[in-house]
Amino acid sequence: MAERIRVGLVGIGNCFSGLLQGIEYYRQNPSQEVIGIIHERLAGYGIYDIDFVCGFDVGENKIGKTINEAIYEYPNMVDWIPINQMPKTDAMVYEGPALDGVGLWVQNRVKPIQSSKTTDELAAEIKRTIEETGTEIIVSYLPVGSDKATEFWAQICLDTKTAFVNCIPSFIASDVAWARRFEDENIPCIGDDIKGQVGATIVHRTLAKLCNDRGTRIEKTYQINVGGNTDFLNMKEQERLVSKKISKTESVQSQLDERLDDDQIYVGPSDFIPFLGNTKLMFMRIEGRQWANIPYNMEVRLDVDDKANSAGIVIDAIRLARIALDRGIGGPIRPASAYLMKHPIQQMSDVQAKADCESFVAEGEHPASA
Repeated sequence: MAERIRVGLVGIGNCFSGLLQGIEYYRQNPSQEVIGIIHERLAGYGIYDIDFVCGFDVGENKIGKTINEAIYEYPNMVDWIPINQMPKTDAMVYEGPALDGVGLWVQNRVKPIQSSKTTDELAAEIKRTIEETGTEIIVSYLPVGSDKATEFWAQICLDTKTAFVNCIPSFIASDVAWARRFEDENIPCIGDDIKGQVGATIVHRTLAKLCNDRGTRIEKTYQINVGGNTDFLNMKEQERLVSKKISKTESVQSQLDERLDDDQIYVGPSDFIPFLGNTKLMFMRIEGRQWANIPYNMEVRLDVDDKANSAGIVIDAIRLARIALDRGIGGPIRPASAYLMKHPIQQMSDVQAKADCESFVAEGEHPASA
């Protein structure tokens, strides 16, 4: 039997609600095949080997509750498992620093706690909680644009020797200076900015690479996304989108032999439509030329549940981070980051990243999994 994986959560929003409820869905429906992950087991670790031992948030209606209670609090809207059927846990949600984690558009929904504690005081409390709960991996799902908050949590991981999985486009694992700090401390990190299972950017980059590899010349392309949850409401604040657009755009550009000029490519969130809820709509277009300079174009419309699209990828990231911990590997885990994230420190094709990721897993089984 593999050992338990002890995980702390930062930002108890819809993404983590879908992650936890998804695990419980499979637990309550054992006849269902577990889909949405690379492998049901990775180096001996399955989806039920993960214990979520603590959470951190800024919402006054989540702090002080258990994780199984907090994931149902407003403005979360994932309801795959009724709250009275969700197993109770002793794992609590603790206060984290707001810093730049609450955008202007979402303040009236998130309702951050009015804290009297300084950032240093909160940091000391958080480190104690990580130690007391035996947390090995911190997974951050802060809102887009939370650069200062992300750096705070990266530093917490360095100070506590805790692995870091960064699911948002605030660059840590892909930043040379931060990556070197994790390497120097021999602490694994996976990031940045999670790819959906079949999300807007993974579809866009796959089709762009197809066109590129088949010898066509792409001349212009766009990807626009709309949704109705807090994530999209937060992204109405354009100042918070700088790194998000870089992450999504570079994910597509990296698949082309010749980069498109900046004014010939647009990739990014576009608007908030409340009634869509957790549904995300993507509209993509590629225009180019083929043999004899004949033009072609394609358009794609993708309709997907944003949280189901994300959760299975996080499950893999957690297990890959634990494998790195088991093997004493620090710094950015390059194949995991390239396969699971939009903005890794080293971009690869998805085919190569998947092969390298599976080679990384196969290099040696965890001793406890025999």
